[in-house]
Amino acid sequence: MQDDNKDTRPENADRRVFMQMAAGVVAGAGAFGGAPGIAAAQTSPVQPRGRQDKKPNIVFMLTDNLGYGELGSYGGGILRGAPTSHIDFLATEGLRLLNFNVEAMCTPSRSALMTGRFSIRSGTYAVPMGGVPDGLTQWEVTIAELLSAQGYATGMWGKWHLGSAEDRFPTNQGFDEWYGIPRTYDEGLWPSMNETNGLWPSVGAKQGWKAKIVEPEPIYEARRGEKARKIGVLDVEQRRLMEAEITRRSIDFMRRQVKAGKPFYAYVSFSLMHFPTLPNPEFAGRTGNGDWADCLAEMDYRTGQILGAIKELGIEEDTLVIFTSDNGPEATHPWEGSAGPWRGTYFTAMEASLRTPFIIRWPGKVPAGRVSNEIVHIVDTFTTLAHLGGAEIPKDRAIDGVDQLDFFTGKQENSNREGFPAYVANRFSAVKWRNWKAHLIWQENMYDPPQTLPLPKIINLLTDMKEERDVAWTDSWVADPIKKIITEFEASLKKYPPIPMGTPDPYTPPTLQRTGEEQQPRNPATMDFLMKD
Repeated sequence: MQDDNKDTRPENADRRVFMQMAAGVVAGAGAFGGAPGIAAAQTSPVQPRGRQDKKPNIVFMLTDNLGYGELGSYGGGILRGAPTSHIDFLATEGLRLLNFNVEAMCTPSRSALMTGRFSIRSGTYAVPMGGVPDGLTQWEVTIAELLSAQGYATGMWGKWHLGSAEDRFPTNQGFDEWYGIPRTYDEGLWPSMNETNGLWPSVGAKQGWKAKIVEPEPIYEARRGEKARKIGVLDVEQRRLMEAEITRRSIDFMRRQVKAGKPFYAYVSFSLMHFPTLPNPEFAGRTGNGDWADCLAEMDYRTGQILGAIKELGIEEDTLVIFTSDNGPEATHPWEGSAGPWRGTYFTAMEASLRTPFIIRWPGKVPAGRVSNEIVHIVDTFTTLAHLGGAEIPKDRAIDGVDQLDFFTGKQENSNREGFPAYVANRFSAVKWRNWKAHLIWQENMYDPPQTLPLPKIINLLTDMKEERDVAWTDSWVADPIKKIITEFEASLKKYPPIPMGTPDPYTPPTLQRTGEEQQPRNPATMDFLMKD
């Protein structure tokens, strides 16, 4: 962490050098398989805590594209047409973060959650479009694998999005069981595109989607060591039913593990609020405020069902619960979401994309009613939960997640993270450090073309929540800590080259480079910067 007693005011700071260097990093995108990068300074593995006598259960509820401004506890709720009373009450029972950060897309965030590594490292930095092997290589180590090795039962329900081939399914990446889809929910629209009795124009049977050309998105049921079974096809009708089935199976899993006396890791990958945002028939019309509000009401109800099951099973004090989202709000009409006070949409490096709700509850361990604006990143959940379960963090690769357990449990006031890089696909787009942000590429909406800036924009997020005012000329001192993040991660990329997207299994990492070896060419702008430093 940055020493608060250190005078970082840059009376002699050379802002122009920083600007040249940062612009050069963006212009040099393509090194290491098209994926240059930076990360927070805390990228070295952390030694695990000692094993606990009784390992806690872990329930990780990950919503899909739930924006910062949707929940009542984050300024939404009834303002969005539906109260979110169950989730809001959960927020009073634990820690609510105001500066929890994710990556810009579904696949990168889920990859970071599973591996504790920024997705630029693992070739999962963008949503896969087909044609190449997609998802995590078998070389990656997931949180499910770590906890399973420590005696946890592991289950997942919902969207995976980290591999659509059998050998990369969740049950081949550490999970004992899985129900859900390998890719994403918008594919459920395919079978409906030729309907002539709906609001959408029909594409036409001759030129529209056909199953013999591209198979529909399958719904799978799988168990470890067995071949996955296709039990359905994702269409609009099944899309409406996913949340109820995800919830039912999650609760059944918890009941079975409690009966067996086994600790468990339940990864509840909710389908809402991903488009098409369609409520279960039981919730359709319930709020009177449209499909979006009905979906918000259903999401809150399903969360309440899971929390109610934990209480009924008598395991509240033994169970750590996390509720968060993988991305900022939807940007596609007519399913646009709300980012609350922030600007932009997902698929960008705007705060609307990066900040999502995050609530963590563990009675007697995590102080109730606490609210913090300290920076935490989704990669940190990997390291924290691994340590909580008594697992050792892999030492043969770069791990970007830092242990936040002491921060979460109130033993310390500050997060163990001060900053991180923000990628959009393989474009290094911004850096966050404390309450400051430097934009290198400007893109407000996912459908806007990304614009490489001639000089980075520096934003004070405390005084400019909409990211409208560049204060680089008056606050050039911010260049110094951001420069530190950049240079330390460049050294990390040299030691641990990223995995190119589309890499097949088996993957074998290159031999680690010895200190001082120059096997990878440096960005000329970075070299120029380092010589002038």
